Amino acid sequence: MSARAAVITGASRGIGKAIALELAREGYRVVVNYHIAREGAREEAMGVLEQIQTEGGTGIIVGADVATSEGAQLLIDETAAAFGQVDVLVNNAGINRDQLMLRITDDEWQQVIDTNLSSAFYCSRAALKVMVRKRYGRIINMSSVVGIGGNAGQAHYAAAKSALLGFTYSIAREYGRRGITANVIAPGYIQTEMTAALSEEQTARIAEGIAAGRLGTPEDIAGLAAFLVSDRAAYINAQVIRVDGGLTSM
Repeated sequence: MSARAAVITGASRGIGKAIALELAREGYRVVVNYHIAREGAREEAMGVLEQIQTEGGTGIIVGADVATSEGAQLLIDETAAAFGQVDVLVNNAGINRDQLMLRITDDEWQQVIDTNLSSAFYCSRAALKVMVRKRYGRIINMSSVVGIGGNAGQAHYAAAKSALLGFTYSIAREYGRRGITANVIAPGYIQTEMTAALSEEQTARIAEGIAAGRLGTPEDIAGLAAFLVSDRAAYINAQVIRVDGGLTSM
């Protein structure tokens, strides 16, 4: 396991950070990706790397805008240069620009689609070129329960997250016979920057509708991700696994 290299996009905070730390603990050499244009992102990524190294793990940070083809290719090239391979790709980078349908601007639509969907395509395309040669790979695309059931005020976000399902199924069908699996994790309400804007009253109301009685944590997602990229999950392919505490039941 220690020879395997794992790339996590948007890993400077939130769910991406938790996954990066968990995989490092499992012995993966971890690439912590951060968005070069986001203020404070490099410092956050350095903090993640320092924690990995303090716990005895190995990793690097790579600043790249994976919403562009050039940025995604740079990320994979830097990984291959540092570790000689790309075994795991977690497409976690994402943003939301919550807005009612009629108020979504063209720019807001494109930003959400590019960051949440196009980035997964760009990174997967670049990584698969390396994985196919080795006949081994694990790809996880981070969707959302919103991508399954929709949500008011998130038409663009839901569209991108829903499209990831069909995208993942297609990867699994194309490359399953080459030792490569592709799966989707669909989180519910998780305690990240995206939910931090909710008031205590809103959070309490949401928690009432969740069977577990609470919002999830990034670590709740990281544990599943670590399992899906392991050899124990070699026969799990083209699946969508919801981690939502029982928020949805269909």
